[in-house]
Amino acid sequence: MKVFDCVVIGGGPAGLSASLTLGRARREIALFDDGTNRNKVTNQSHGFITRDGIKPQEFKDIGLRELENYPSISFFQTKVLEIIRDREKKFIVKTTNGRKYVTEKILLATGIQEVFFIPSIRKYYGKSIFNCPYCDGWELREKPLIIFAEKEDQILHMTKLVYNWSKDLVVSTNGVEISKEGVQELQKRNIKIKSEPIKNLVGDGGYLQKIEFVSGETILRSGGFVIPSSFYRPNQFAEKLGCEVEENGAVVTDGFGRTTQKNIYIAGETEKSAPSSLMISAADGSKAAISVNTDLTMERF
Repeated sequence: MKVFDCVVIGGGPAGLSASLTLGRARREIALFDDGTNRNKVTNQSHGFITRDGIKPQEFKDIGLRELENYPSISFFQTKVLEIIRDREKKFIVKTTNGRKYVTEKILLATGIQEVFFIPSIRKYYGKSIFNCPYCDGWELREKPLIIFAEKEDQILHMTKLVYNWSKDLVVSTNGVEISKEGVQELQKRNIKIKSEPIKNLVGDGGYLQKIEFVSGETILRSGGFVIPSSFYRPNQFAEKLGCEVEENGAVVTDGFGRTTQKNIYIAGETEKSAPSSLMISAADGSKAAISVNTDLTMERF
């Protein structure tokens, strides 16, 4: 059976960038992707120089086409179910199609997913409600916006940030009270705070129009930003392989993508267990790939 130098799991910006770097280093690479990238819900991706405003799928398609220029890169559109370390300290990667692949090194880049404290936000997420002002604030500039968040430090941080793009802001805490000092800090900028629970979000085709509260009050808003209640990795590969994980969910690394387990590397949102931009994730992927190639070089020279 063919033994790959490295298997990259996840075809987002981190995984694509890592695969490109390793392919150009003439390494035998297998890239696996199951099409569940977090940004697929949005119409456009922003902030990646030369690709500003590109559709997420188009970004991925371009990346995959570029990988075709390197014969040592194999791409498999399938889901990885299990990773097992064998007696020879290599890894056996099992997929949903029943196949097995053997590799010396693993690079995890499967990303994260959001959990929303208001489930109906999902219907508008990526079209009129977003998580990252740097990614989507420009498109919502000067519009009447709402900030959804439940923790005071997050409320203040996000609201101050979004204020750069729009001064017409309402904060919804969905039943959570914030401190008198926090209220005063926002009110001095004429930012309204709605602490009562939300009954419903109303809109059409993913575009928010108004918010209904349990009190019966309704406010008109055309978009907004949300801080999810939590993020999670869609798999437990890092934990099952014995990688050390911090209390906040981030995987412990040396700063260059190496985990605490030899021959296991990680990049992008998978490492941080927190959202990241395309540009930063791609940079993380390249950095981790350089670590993989450096280690292969030193071990074999």
